[in-house]
Order: sequence, then structure tokens, then C-alpha cells
Amino acid sequence: MEDRYLWWQKGVIYQIYPRSFMDSNDDGVGDLPGILSRLDYLEWLGVDAVWLSPIYPSPMADFGYDVADHTGIEPLFGTMPDFDRLLADVHARGLKLILDLVPNHTSDQHPWFLESRSSHDNPKRDWYIWRDPAPGGGPPNNWLAAFGGSSWQWDEQTGQYYLHSFAVEQPDLNWRNPDVEAAVFDAIRFWLDKGVDGFRVDVIFFMIKDELFRDNPPNPNFKPGQDPSGSQLQIYSNNRPEVHPIIQRMRKLFDEYDERVMIGEIYLPYADLMRYYGLDNDEAHLPFNFQLILLPWKADVIRETVRTYETALPNNGWPNWVLGNHDQHRIATRIGREQAPVANMLLLTLRGTPTCYYGDELAMVNVEIPPGMAHDPQEIGKPGLGLGRDPERTPMQWDSGPNAGFTSGSPWLPVAADYPEYNVAVERDDPASMLTFTRQLLALRRNSPALNVGSYMDVPSDAPDVLSFIREHAEQRLLIVLNLSHEARVFSGSTQAAGSAEVVLSTVPGRSGQLDLTELALAPDEGVILRL
Repeated sequence: MEDRYLWWQKGVIYQIYPRSFMDSNDDGVGDLPGILSRLDYLEWLGVDAVWLSPIYPSPMADFGYDVADHTGIEPLFGTMPDFDRLLADVHARGLKLILDLVPNHTSDQHPWFLESRSSHDNPKRDWYIWRDPAPGGGPPNNWLAAFGGSSWQWDEQTGQYYLHSFAVEQPDLNWRNPDVEAAVFDAIRFWLDKGVDGFRVDVIFFMIKDELFRDNPPNPNFKPGQDPSGSQLQIYSNNRPEVHPIIQRMRKLFDEYDERVMIGEIYLPYADLMRYYGLDNDEAHLPFNFQLILLPWKADVIRETVRTYETALPNNGWPNWVLGNHDQHRIATRIGREQAPVANMLLLTLRGTPTCYYGDELAMVNVEIPPGMAHDPQEIGKPGLGLGRDPERTPMQWDSGPNAGFTSGSPWLPVAADYPEYNVAVERDDPASMLTFTRQLLALRRNSPALNVGSYMDVPSDAPDVLSFIREHAEQRLLIVLNLSHEARVFSGSTQAAGSAEVVLSTVPGRSGQLDLTELALAPDEGVILRL
């Protein structure tokens, strides 16, 4: 393997939602000691880095994304010594640890906001975005919050509105104030000095707003029944050009340390997304690419999207792919359990850094949340639209015992009804399980330069629903052929992939030997990796 590739280019990132991974003290909520107790599993599975959703002190209005202290640990999750032990053990196993950074907003209980809200002349008043009412009364402009309603909240005490792009309890910081930047950068240094290996930066493209606070125009493509926040083109409330110098300065801070990674959460089309690499690769190392989450599960659509993405990447821009996360329905729910192994094969064989979501290696599915048990502010703020995120945040399924082995208490969200069949203990001993397959796939990727750093070449296919491509490095050439349908298909080789090839790994247990690429018969829901 060539040394010029960094760990975050070669490795696989595994996202943990701390509330739901493992509960060590039986209060029904996952915690840091719980994660520590399961590191053996992550090492056995074969991932390279662990990303934790927020673990900072928080009133939990948005379950940790409303931060009340950027350099502390939420007592629900443990203590700073617990974190230090976790970090040390992660590193002792040769793994990396990535934290969440939430720079766009804080909790309304953060000391900064309590000061800002106390009076107009408080030194921290300008740390947040305060505005007078519109000339005729009411909110300063028409901006909409992601969790429903106006982005502006009236504050009776000081007679102004404050901006919140998400929940009312999440006031936006004013990144035009250099003191805000200095304070957040100090928090980043705190964790990097501890040895944290990087950050996933929450809604990094939101950090700056239009200086004139102009109204967002209507979205001409909006249809009734869709997410109301999509009724506007948010050209003034996010993705402003002024955000890029801030990200460049943030990147300089990261570059003061050795091999730390900055990952940006950015839900934007490719033309906009690529700008977040920076003009000279001086912004995010990995602007998150969410297209596999958002696209219809069709071979021709995915093929064209991969081509467009690869073409759009700037020089030296490293690609990345994501199949699931804490904000989107689980892949096994979106496309069905039969296709989940094919989806994982796609994720782990495309060029670039893959991010996996906890439980997807088990083919976990969304869990229906009974009425009255919803926690997610997005579901509560916009009920009935299917936007709630609780269903994909349910407890990790460890074994067939009570509460799937997650807790001896009452879990904060219900566990899946089928957990006795889909859990680590059962699947670990099943050679035909999703877990066994995922582990084999991860091992193959780690040991194959073609897969972890090799080039990508599209291989056209006349077969409907078949996606095929070649990954190549030095003398190693691998052909990946994926049947994205529930029916048998035939792949016919092309000039790039002719003759016969040896099966390296298939989603069909027992498939091995040499296969003729002239007419390669694919079983329903089969993905196969072949050595050319």
C-alpha cells in the first residue's frame, strides 16, 4: 500500500449514535462506558474509525445537537475520565475517534446565550443573531426553520427576535463576530489537543447568513404535502459565499495537527458541494456526499450520479459515500432487506471513504414509534409527514435477550420486534448472515489496494437493473457487478471486462470459482466481486 494515502482515505468510518449503542448503567440510554465495552466488536467487525454523534452537555431538545458546553461531557453519557478511557482504548486498538462539532448554533441554555439574552448591552449580545421586528411587526423576514415554523423567536425580555435555523431551543451563532470564531476554534483545539482524530461538522454550510437578511424566494418546484421548509429557495439563509473563508480558517487549525480530518455535513447539489473542498483543497477534507441516501435505487440513476460526482471532483479532491445516518431512514427499510447486502457492497467498493451507520451491518430496519413516544423535534414540529428520525435511532441489537441486550432498564426508544432474529450474537454465528457478509466485505476492502485507493472505471451494462464498474490499482483489477433487482439478470461482458473471472466475494453464499463474463448469470439481489 502506498504511504501517500492517509488513514481517512483508506479507512472505513462507523457512526455511533451514543444514546442507542450500549447502556452500561441500565437507565435506558446508551453511554460512553457502554461504547467502551463494545470496542471488541468494532475491532472484530473491521472498521477503522468511530464517529460519535454529540456527547456534550445538552438539555436534549435536539438530542445533543443543542450544545450547552463545547468542552464538556453530558452526564447522561458519562464523565470526562470515561471519555479519556474510551479515546485511549480506541487508539490502543489502532482505531481513530471522530467527534461531532456543532458550530452553527448552541442550546438556549448555553452560558453564551444566557448572557446574550440578558440585555442589549451585554458583551455577548452580538454572539447571536438578534433583529428588530419587521416594520409592520412580526418576524424580521420570511425564513423558515428546519423543524417547522418561522426561523425567528420573539424574546419578550429584550424586545427582539433571535434566529434559530432549527429548533427554538437552538439559537444560531453570529459567525460575523470574530469572538464567536475564536471561542469555537478554542473548543476545537481542546479536543484535538486531547488526541481526537477529527470532526464531522454539523450543517457547516449554514454558518453565515445574508448580511441584509433578505427574504428567501418561493421554491417553484414545491408541492403540497412536502416538508414545509422546502417551500423556499434558501439562498439567503444558508450556503452563502461568505462561509468559505471561515471554513478555510477552520481547516488551517486542523492542519496544525497531524492527519486530523474535517468532514462537512452538506446537503447540496454536486455543483455547490464541490466548492466545500476549497479552491486549493483548503476547506473540508470530505464534504459529505449523501446521494446514495437520497437517490432512487435504480442502476442507471446511480451509474450517472457516480459519473457526475467523479467528474465534478476537484483535483486531489477525495471522494466519499454515505448509505445511512441518524437523520435518514435505514437502508434496509428504504430498499428492502434482500437488497441490503448489495447496497453495502456498493458502499464499500465505490472509490472513496465510506461511512457506515451502526446496525446497518445487521440489516436493522426502522422501528415504528407508538403514538406519544416520539422524541424527535422534527416529528413533533411537523407531524404526519413521515419526517421523524426516531425510527432509525433505535437501540443496537446485540443479542436475543431482553431489550436486545442494549439495556436492563427501559430503553429510551423501543427495540425492533424482530431483534431475536437480527442481532450480533445470532448473525455472528451464521455464515449466511448480513453481519458475516459485511465483515468479509470490510476485510476484503482493507486488504485490497484496488478497493481502498484504486481508480474507478464505469463498465456499461445492457442488463436492466445491473450496475457494474472496475476498481484497479497496480496489477489488481476487480470487477463489481450488482443486481439491483429482485429478479435474475444476465450481465454481458464488454471490452473492459471480457473472458472469465474469479469470484472473490458474492452476496450469494457458496458462489466461487471461475465465471464466464460473456453471459454472467446473476441471482436475484446478487452482488459479486470478480478478479479479472
